[in-house]
Amino acid sequence: MMRHLVSAADLTRDDALLILDTAEELAQLSGRAVKKLPTLRGRTVVNLFFEDSTRTKTSFEVAEKRLSADVINFSAKGSSVSKGESLKDTALTLQAMGADAVVIRHHASGAPARLAQSDWLHGSVINAGDGTHEHPTQALLDAFTMRRHLNAGTGRDLAGRRITIVGDILHSRVARSNVHLLTTLGAQVTFVAPPTLVPIGIENWPCEVSYDLESVLPGTDALMMLRVQRERMNAAFFPTEREYSRRYGLDGARLAKLPEHAIVMHPGPMVRGMEITAEVADSPRCTVVEQVANGVSVRMAVLYLLLGGAVFGDGATDPARTDVRTDSSGAAL
Repeated sequence: MMRHLVSAADLTRDDALLILDTAEELAQLSGRAVKKLPTLRGRTVVNLFFEDSTRTKTSFEVAEKRLSADVINFSAKGSSVSKGESLKDTALTLQAMGADAVVIRHHASGAPARLAQSDWLHGSVINAGDGTHEHPTQALLDAFTMRRHLNAGTGRDLAGRRITIVGDILHSRVARSNVHLLTTLGAQVTFVAPPTLVPIGIENWPCEVSYDLESVLPGTDALMMLRVQRERMNAAFFPTEREYSRRYGLDGARLAKLPEHAIVMHPGPMVRGMEITAEVADSPRCTVVEQVANGVSVRMAVLYLLLGGAVFGDGATDPARTDVRTDSSGAAL
C-alpha cells in the first residue's frame, strides 16, 4: 500500500481490491452498537478544506472518529489562509502540530500532489477533491457500490461490466477518477455529454464517448448521472436547462430502457428536475443514499491501510486487529 492517495490512476488492481475488500470488512461495524475501532488511537488527522463540502468532509470525519483518531477540522474561511497564508506555510504549521495525515480538498488541481511531493509534511496526504482533476475516494466508493450490486464478493472486480457516466464530464473530477479506477477493475466506461462538456483530448482516455444517451441505455449495467457544475462555468455550455434535461436528463421513460439489473448512481448533490427526475431519484434502483453510507466504509479503509498498517485478505479478517504492519508494497512485516 502506498503512503499517499492522490490519484485513482496510482492504484493497481491489487491496491484497489485491497481497499474494497477492507471496506467490506469495516462495513460490518455499521451494524454494531459501538461503531468504533482503536486503530488510529493517538494519531492526528487534519481535514484541510479550501472548498465548501458537506458529504465528503462529514464522511471523512465520521470515518476518522470510528477509527478513534484525533480529528482537526480546518476551513480556509476564517483562517490565516484568508489573510494570504500560502499552502506551504499552512502545511508547515500542521506538521509542527504533529499531523499524521492530512485530508485535503482544494480548488486548484494538483494541490494535493504538490503537498504529497513536498517535504512540508511527513504524514500521509489524501486527496478529497482538487479542482477539476480527481476525487479518488469518491471513485472507490462508487466502485464499492457497483461491486455490491453487480459482482458481489471479496476479491472480485468489475470485469466486463459496462458503466455509463452522463453529464458535465469537462468539469468533473469524479468522472476522471472513475474512468481510471473502473478501467483498472476491468469495466468498460462510456461518457455521454453535450459536445461542449467533453474535454479536449478525451480520445486518449480509456473510454468511449457518445452524444446519444438513448442508444447506450440498453447495454448499461450502472448509469452514473453527474451534476452540472455551474460554479466552474464561465460561458454558456448548452442553450437552456430544459434543453439539457430533454437530451441528457434521466426520467422514468429512460429508466425503463435500462436492463432490469442496472443501477442508477449520482455523486451528489443532485439537481432534481434537470439531471434526474424525483421519480428516478426516489426509486429503489437509485443508490445515492447507499453511496453515502459506503463512503464512510471506504474512507475508513483508506485511512486504516495508510495509517493503521493492518492487512486484510490474507487471513487477518478481524477489523480490530492492528498488530499487523505492512511495508510500502503492502506486504506484512
